[in-house]
Formats: sequence, structure tokens, C-alpha cells
Amino acid sequence: MHLDHDHDYPERYTYGSPATRPDGSRRALRIGLGGPVGSGKTATVAALCRALRDSLSIAVVTNDIYTREDAEYLLREAVLPPERISAVETGACPHTAIRDDISANLEAVEDLEDKVGPLDLILVESGGDNLTATFSKGLVDAQIFVIDVAGGDDIPRKGGPGVTTADLLVVNKTDLAPYVGSDLERMATDAKAQRGDLPVAFTSLVAENGVAPVSGWIRERLAAWTTVPA
Repeated sequence: MHLDHDHDYPERYTYGSPATRPDGSRRALRIGLGGPVGSGKTATVAALCRALRDSLSIAVVTNDIYTREDAEYLLREAVLPPERISAVETGACPHTAIRDDISANLEAVEDLEDKVGPLDLILVESGGDNLTATFSKGLVDAQIFVIDVAGGDDIPRKGGPGVTTADLLVVNKTDLAPYVGSDLERMATDAKAQRGDLPVAFTSLVAENGVAPVSGWIRERLAAWTTVPA
């Protein structure tokens, strides 16, 4: 629900998947990344893998409609060993594979845990979509939504469930703000108005450790995940 107006946004599944695997062990924390085309989702995933791979056991599932392009980018960048990266070709609107019929993604997630587990963290990247993209709670435990300043500094004000309900909103490519006329303070104010107390992170992946606000948030989520009884 928008903080100022009522909207009939599509609901994510009410119930999450069990926190334990069939053998009784705790499964990995699953975090979804969604956002418009070109906002920097794959680059964010790559930066997160580089930042976290030395201390956490990580795997990634990517989603593209008809290709494996995002997975191939991660493989070229060697952010993780190849066996830790899985690609899903959705063949339809990305909403279908991350919210409505999650079977292909859920199978990919569970296969990764079977093959390379135990895992601490699985990142599930959606194919590029609009401001309405949300993940089923049956697929992920938390959702990050990535927008970028080049898309216009009015995006936070426009809202939509991706912006207003994601567990973390990431405003990416802040280094481009002076060149595209985006007002970062305005974006922060509008995001606060839309999201209330939900966190917002501003990132520039060309800066040294520019993904730190996101990786720090993930570490906090993981710490909470591992201390709550399964």
C-alpha cells in the first residue's frame, strides 16, 4: 500500500518457504533483486559477489526472457565459480517467474543447494522489468529493488510496489547525477515519503567499495536469519 493512497497492488505469496532443508539443516538466505532494464541489477549482483565471496558461501540465479545473458556476464567476470551460477530462461514476462509461477526459479535455487551447498546466501536476479516487479515470498526471504538516477529523479515519487514495498530500495549510478540532472536529495526525500522507515541505499558501483551499503544490509539480514530458530 502506498503511504498516501490506496492501490490494488499484486500481493506476494503470504507464506515463505520452510527455513530448513529436507535433511533438517538451515537453508540459505534467499534475496531477490528486481528493477527496470538498465538500472544495474547484474552489476550490483557482481559487486555483491566480489564483496561477500571471501566470507560467505554464495550462489546466484539469473532470469532472462530468452537468453542467458546475465549469467554469461557473471561468468565472464568470474565473480563466482561457474557451478555457483544458474540461469533461468523465463520465456515470458519476468513477473511470471518471480511472483506468479516460481517453479523454475525454486528448482534452480534448490538444485544449487544440493550441488554446491551448504550455502549462506542465494541471490535471485529478476529479468529487467518495470516498477511493479515483486518477488513471491515463497521464492525469496527479502527483496531489493534497484533503480538508477539516469531513469529520472521522479521515479521514487512515482512509486509502484517495487519502490514502495521492497525491503531495500537501491538508487544506483549516483555518479551520473550531475550529468543527467538528477537531484539526489529530492530522490531521498521522495523515497522517504513513499517508504516510511524502509531503508534506501545510494550506490555508485564505479567507486571503491561502492556496493558497501547493500552488502552491509545483506550481512545484517543474514545475521538475523541465522539467529532465528528454524
